[in-house]
Amino acid sequence: MALTKNDEAVSPVIGTVLMVAITVILAAVIAMYVFGMPGGITKTKVVAVTAQMDTNKDILITYQGGQDDDTLSSLNITAPDGSTSSTLGKPIIGAPIILPGPWQNSQNHVMVVGTFSDGVHQIILDTYL
Repeated sequence: MALTKNDEAVSPVIGTVLMVAITVILAAVIAMYVFGMPGGITKTKVVAVTAQMDTNKDILITYQGGQDDDTLSSLNITAPDGSTSSTLGKPIIGAPIILPGPWQNSQNHVMVVGTFSDGVHQIILDTYL
């Protein structure tokens, strides 16, 4: 039995696996340039609003402030009957905004949308009381 000398650096199987890996990576990079990366994504604003029903069945909306408090311009509140109201300017932290009732005991849909100084409108609260 004679030994043969093999001058190849890698086996054919390893070479094939490397070629497939390079092809997949190259295809992913080309696809990224052709289809583009997602752009124009706006950062979510961080502010908080709570809603609760008091004993008179009025709905109390309370602005809690937050990281982006300084950029909040106003709040647009949609009451359970579909009527809307806006705050005149930035609301005071902790001061309740009253939606006079009486409202039902359940399934009162309340939505609060914040308007910010950069023109962004963002839903801050969407709940049922």
